[in-house]
Formats: sequence, C-alpha cells, structure tokens
Amino acid sequence: MKGIVYTGDKGAEVVDGLEVRDAGPGEVVVKVMAAGVCHSDITAASGAFGWPAPAVLGHEGAGIVDQVGTGVTNVEVGDHVIISTLAACGMCQACGAGKPTRCRKTLGNMAQPFTLDGEACWNFAAASVFTERTVIKAIQAVKIPKDVPFTSACLVGCGVMTGAGAVMYRTNVEVGQTAVVYGCGGVGLNAIQALRVRRASRIIAIDVDPQKEELAKQFGATDFLDGRADDIVEQVRTLEPYEEGELSGPFGAGGVDWVFDVVARPEVTFNALKMLDWGGNVVIIGTPGGDAKFELPYQDFTQNERGVIGVRAGSYSPHVHMPQIVELYRRGEFMLDELVTNTYPLEGFHDAVHDMESGGVARGVLTF
Repeated sequence: MKGIVYTGDKGAEVVDGLEVRDAGPGEVVVKVMAAGVCHSDITAASGAFGWPAPAVLGHEGAGIVDQVGTGVTNVEVGDHVIISTLAACGMCQACGAGKPTRCRKTLGNMAQPFTLDGEACWNFAAASVFTERTVIKAIQAVKIPKDVPFTSACLVGCGVMTGAGAVMYRTNVEVGQTAVVYGCGGVGLNAIQALRVRRASRIIAIDVDPQKEELAKQFGATDFLDGRADDIVEQVRTLEPYEEGELSGPFGAGGVDWVFDVVARPEVTFNALKMLDWGGNVVIIGTPGGDAKFELPYQDFTQNERGVIGVRAGSYSPHVHMPQIVELYRRGEFMLDELVTNTYPLEGFHDAVHDMESGGVARGVLTF
C-alpha cells in the first residue's frame, strides 16, 4: 500500500510497498479515508523531533474500522471513527480522573507496526494516518455518526481539539470575557470559534499574515491585528483600555482576560502577558523547541493574580469531548467543513505542504 514516509535525509516521500500488521488484543485496524496535513508532520519530516526513520507520518485522521482485535468492545468493523493520538492506558490516576493528556503512557509510543519493502518501519504519534491502513489502540478509535464527512471529521483528531480544547476543556472562559488568539492557523481558528461558542465578548485575532483576517473573522474574531506591528500590545490595550483615555492602570490594569498563544515564541509570550488585565491568563498552546525559554517579571504575577497555563493537545478526553464537538458541528454551532480549504490525493502531499506554508489555507486534507 501507499503512504507518506519520513525517510531521514530525504525528508518525507510518497512511497509504495508499505504493509501493516494485523490488529492485536485491544487494537483495531482502520482504513484511513482522510487525513489533515499539520505542521507537526512537517516538523517531524525535518528531523527536528529526532524521530527514527523510516516512519509513516500523519496524526490527524478519520476512517472506517477494518479489523478488530480480541477484547475490543467500543467499535466494530464498519464503524466510522476519528483517530486520537492519545494512546492512553485507561487505568492510571490521570485516566481515571478523565485527564488522559496527563497519562504517561501517551508519550512517545514508538513502535514498528509497518514494513516498507519488507523492512521494519516506525509509526508516528501513535497514529500514522498518511497511509491506506493503520493499526491503533481501541481506546484511540472514537466512533462518529456516518453522516459526518471524513474530510471534516479527520481535523478533530488534532487541530480542532488542540485549539478548541484549550478554550473549552483547559480553561474556564466565561460569557462576556475578552481574549486574544495569537496565531491564526488551523489551531488558532479553532480557538477563535471555541471562544465564539463560549460567548466571549471580544475576540482579537493576531497574525503576521494579513490573508488570515478574512478567515479569522469568519470563525468568530471581532478584530484582527497585524502581529508584525511594534506597538501590538498598545493596539490590544486600545481596544480594551483601563478606562477611557488611559490604556493602562496600576500594575498594568486594563487589557484582556485571556491570551491563547498558539505561536509560543519568547517575544510573543512576553507580549501576551503585557496584554492581560488583572486576573488574566496566558495559555501556551504552541510547542517550540525543547530549549526555548521566556522571561517574565515577578510583579506581573504577584500583584494582580495573572497566570501562565500550559496545555497539551487541548486537555481533551477523546470519548467525552470529541463527540461533543461533533454534535456541535451537526447542530450548526461549530464549523468543520469551513476548515477544509483544499483536498489532495496522497500524491499531492507536497502541494498541500506548499499551500500550508504559503498561508493560503486553513487546513489541507489528504483523501484516500
């Protein structure tokens, strides 16, 4: 079968000659129908994660259950499913508390369920959806209604849950509060629309690409600012000042209640803190390199109860929260179809990457 494989020095290539093993106990084989192209796959293909090669890429997918292993009870052959990357154990304290993103067993999950031309081939992110069939833990397969298009459903596996989950499942955004979303790619757009669902009164989108303004406002942004501006903090505070005619009050009072930092660069995170009102929080969604650091002054926390919150994968619980998002979509309250800017055959992977890096798409989707 065909697939997109990280080959090491050559990056990512479309190859033939892949095979996947049968489902073992507690596992399912999924026939992949659609897969979103995410920046994390491109980062892996660059070698930045140190992932071993060869490895089948892709972690944002949806498809049809093709085979079930012994002991599987949550899905059966023919079911339509979203594939979650959270290969949780289901038994630890974190899983028992409904917090599988904190399950230690969800880290790494390197295995070799594939062969390429007869040689062992690694998975990626416990998913490997850039191929025609993949094998996952049953706990990763989330059943969905058959009227949900695969091209839309696949995005729930990563971009949707990472952005929307940061708003809906990691924080307690209240009706009428104000927020900034720093970065308006696929993840940022989902943070924006989750803020709309939560009835935030002002949603300020920031991006360095002016093409993102139309998309950001389509998904619910009330304002759009150019992230390249030197006075970006002042622009935010002009929209949400301390009081009329005064941008900042004592210890920086004024600004927004929340900043969702999808970019996660030191200068962005620093600016994000400076945009906060008393009691506000920066929520770091982006994942920079392992040695990246930022510096913040103590008094910006201790005198006014500001905070910085980390979030992994939207802090979601697959079998609770993915169906919630899908149901909101089916009721017309959450936009999934609109996230799919273009679809591509597997052989069009490099076109999808080019379009993503040019900034012209919300999400490109591979179809099988």
